[in-house]
Amino acid sequence: MKEFAYSVYLSEIVFQVKIAQQAASRLPVDPGNFDHIEVWCSIQSILGATANVSKILWPSLKKSQGRGEELRKLLGVDENSVIADRGIRNHFEHYDERIERLFQGKSSVSFIDLAFNPFKPQKWETPKYYQRAYNQVDRIVTFQNETLDLKEVLIALESIKTKCSAYVL
Repeated sequence: MKEFAYSVYLSEIVFQVKIAQQAASRLPVDPGNFDHIEVWCSIQSILGATANVSKILWPSLKKSQGRGEELRKLLGVDENSVIADRGIRNHFEHYDERIERLFQGKSSVSFIDLAFNPFKPQKWETPKYYQRAYNQVDRIVTFQNETLDLKEVLIALESIKTKCSAYVL
């Protein structure tokens, strides 16, 4: 029964990776004319699908942690994988709480949201008062002072998907 359950988890990982990859294919690289809503839809899809893979491999329930360890070992996934960190996804998922925290006890706040910075291929310095920002040239998502390199995420997901394919029909 355990082998069948693991094959279901591995199939779900493959499915989630494909969702992330399809969403990534919709992200524009050209800083010209593009659909801003589609960009943020794609980013949220990538973050959500990646978080679903993360929850399979790093479950939060104590009773499920053994399963996560076994699957990571089976797939050769490093404990420090970029997939393990769900921080940026949590900011997007719990945006209402981040807004509340930002404005709590303050009479004024600097606020810029859904920003794009396509013109600086070098290191992008994002001001801390940017809420959500995306550097489409480097494919870096920022929430306040935290950043996530989507290229790195997608490479890690592809590696995991390839390893799953050895066990899934």
